[in-house]
Amino acid sequence: MSTLRTLSAFGVLTLTAAASAGAQQSSDPTVQRIFRLGMDSSHVQSLAHTLFDSIGPRLTGSPGLRSASDWVIKTYQSWGVDAKREQYGTWRGWRRGVSHIDLVAPRVRSLEGLMLAWSPGTKGQPVTAQAIVLPKFRDSTEFVKWLPQAKGKIVLLSPAWPTCRPSEDWMRWSTPEAMQRMDQEIADMQKDWAVDPDSTKLYRGTGYGLALGTGTLGTRLEKAGVAGMISSRTKLSGFPNPSGADAGGRGGRGGGRGGPAGGASARGGGPAASLATGGRGGANAPPGAGGWGTIEVFETYNTLAPAVTLTCEDYGLVYRLADHNEKPMVRLDLDAQLLGEQPAFNTIGMIKGTEKPNEYVMLSAHFDSWDASSGATDNGTGTLMAMEAMRILKQAYPHPKRTIMVGHWASEEQGLNGSRAFTEDHPEVMKGLQALFNQDNGTGRVQSLSASGLTDMGRHLKSWYSQLPRFYTDSMSNNVVSWSFNDVPTGNPGGTDGAVFSCYGTPSFGMGAVSWNYSTYTWHTNRDTYDKVVFDDLKHNATLAAELAYLASEDPEFISREKSPGEWPANWPANCGKAPRKTKPRL
Repeated sequence: MSTLRTLSAFGVLTLTAAASAGAQQSSDPTVQRIFRLGMDSSHVQSLAHTLFDSIGPRLTGSPGLRSASDWVIKTYQSWGVDAKREQYGTWRGWRRGVSHIDLVAPRVRSLEGLMLAWSPGTKGQPVTAQAIVLPKFRDSTEFVKWLPQAKGKIVLLSPAWPTCRPSEDWMRWSTPEAMQRMDQEIADMQKDWAVDPDSTKLYRGTGYGLALGTGTLGTRLEKAGVAGMISSRTKLSGFPNPSGADAGGRGGRGGGRGGPAGGASARGGGPAASLATGGRGGANAPPGAGGWGTIEVFETYNTLAPAVTLTCEDYGLVYRLADHNEKPMVRLDLDAQLLGEQPAFNTIGMIKGTEKPNEYVMLSAHFDSWDASSGATDNGTGTLMAMEAMRILKQAYPHPKRTIMVGHWASEEQGLNGSRAFTEDHPEVMKGLQALFNQDNGTGRVQSLSASGLTDMGRHLKSWYSQLPRFYTDSMSNNVVSWSFNDVPTGNPGGTDGAVFSCYGTPSFGMGAVSWNYSTYTWHTNRDTYDKVVFDDLKHNATLAAELAYLASEDPEFISREKSPGEWPANWPANCGKAPRKTKPRL
């Protein structure tokens, strides 16, 4: 999942399940068969094992993405679904190998961490060097004067949090005085390491940016001859910032800290919050948040000096040793290979329509992932939802009225690149698109269907919703799904691939899911693994997606492209941006 902006809208019309005709059991025999196939003979668990355990992460440009694509195509073909790979450009390639990060002085400890994506390795020879903290500079001139001191050293790029306990622990068990002191320490740390609003100073006064990993600062440090660099982007959040403009709010993003502000995902995730608002922290305190042992692991554009990341605990250890002038020595033994530009591709599946083959219903989920773990919930579960839905449809609805397609998009994490390329390369699909259903917010069961922008979308969605089994529509059901029609989008779309299609004024429907602490534990982290998948919810989603695709395919009317009244953002789709056809640094 990328971190771009989501659609905002106004004129929201919400229909609760209790008022829906779908509160009655569907009388459609195909809907009933889809439900039985999805809920009683699901394949999602076996598919998940292969994709997450056997194949693993799917970083764009990596051998893992191609292996996963090969498997998807082979699996579709075994089900009788046509499938192929569509190359749209290239992206920088990389192979991750074995990595060892060890503290060797003043004591020995193997450290919990790993390489950033696209990091250079150590070329078969371990590198041992002293770790030093990146100072704060008055300006870039002072930074340049300091650089010779960093030559041959491993530079620590992030702050060390004074606690690696989630804020909910502090709110539950600390004294008010201890909580206040911890709040202040964290606020001071955030302020000291925050990116300077003056763009000429940027990170720590260096004049360079850190971006999602090491950014332009990393490339400048490697030019100066550093031996390597270490960062840590923790998932800790929820601590009030007594120095901030809003003393009752959550702390903002500090240097090295990852995730959306406050730990909440813009696409359905949310903070860990076992406490109600107003625990130890007082009536206006935020809920506790933060996941034990989770860090975000993104990328580097270094080509010489390796870049690694450590968990909060081990990073704090090395940082404190360096800060106390104990000259910690760290050994990096990293196997990695930069592969140059590699083919970038989407993986497409199709069941050809019989009556209206030039009109299309699409299932949509991004296929790529970051590679610190298995990419299970971002967005492996969306991938498996779409795959399982296609399997069900091929059995229950083998001759659809409209062509049913599935798009497994590459390079979503680098800027929605795969889906943007598809919309540019397939005008015939855009012209004939009846509906696209996109899901990209974790393993949770879908609880809402949303649409925006086109006057006709709400009417059609209401009709499909009314034909769903009461499993999805009964207000007493834990699996109840609601729907909303959002009138006019405001601002550029972003956040996930469905927004690309909405940007082009086509019927794109978002599938919003319950959180399962997605942002806290699995979104872009080292913990996004098979065991985090909730298979009951995944079955729910795959069955729902298959039913919606069937109902959209059978709909007697084509959704009109008439835009909803109101002030649409200017120049759509031109301002949606063109897809990069080769590596485009995000520095």
